[in-house]
Amino acid sequence: MKKKKAGSMAVMLLILIYLLIPLVVSIIYSMFDKWTGIAPEGFNLGNYATLFSDPEFLATMGRTVAMCIIPICLTIVIVLLALFVTTIYFPKLEKYVQIICMIPYTIQGVILSVSVLSLYVGSSTFLSNRLVMLFGAYCIIILPYIYQGIRNGMRAVNMPMLLEAAEMLGASKLYAFFKVIVPNILSAIIVSSLLAVGIIFGDYVLIRNLAGTSFPNLQIFLYQTMKSDSTKSSAVFVVIMLVTFIITAIVLFLKSREAKGRKQKN
Repeated sequence: MKKKKAGSMAVMLLILIYLLIPLVVSIIYSMFDKWTGIAPEGFNLGNYATLFSDPEFLATMGRTVAMCIIPICLTIVIVLLALFVTTIYFPKLEKYVQIICMIPYTIQGVILSVSVLSLYVGSSTFLSNRLVMLFGAYCIIILPYIYQGIRNGMRAVNMPMLLEAAEMLGASKLYAFFKVIVPNILSAIIVSSLLAVGIIFGDYVLIRNLAGTSFPNLQIFLYQTMKSDSTKSSAVFVVIMLVTFIITAIVLFLKSREAKGRKQKN
């Protein structure tokens, strides 16, 4: 058993090292002036100093974080309400809701952006606004991940039984849903949200087609930097990975803190 465990750990370690190689190489490359031979030359942290003193880069980072928060929160609320209605009142319609939520898996970014533009660009309503179209498109592409995570969480906690128990104590269905069910599936919501953050952070096609250069995110900034300076673009990539890691760490910390609080109450 010990040999099998050691072998499994060795395989996992090799896979981890293999996956981290691109990130480690990018970090090293961003800290030097050039790397044309076996070893990099000219250790220099000027790329990072330039980035964090650049107002345009800081504004781009803020926009990217905002573009993650708004669509994810919107999609979570919509999916929660849709699953609440279908599970409690119209259980036969759940399979159709699932089909609708899975459709974005098959839609490419180019097709989605062109379709949204052709449909809403000539509208006289607020839907013709480029940012509204962009946030709507993001809600569509992250919908399958948010839906699947929340749905699995609801099935794991046996939502109908918990709601019946809450109703027996005098709570309404909607009140019990947000006070009992949602806190119990918070881990599923967090995991699906983190998947959505990765998708939005890595997007280039949708924001390029829908918003152009008027509302650039980190991916557009990275693409523009690659044209002029390869070492600086590596620094931008490292910062993107670092921001994603920080967001993930904060969310997981809040989750573990909440779990500890529940244990202490119990």
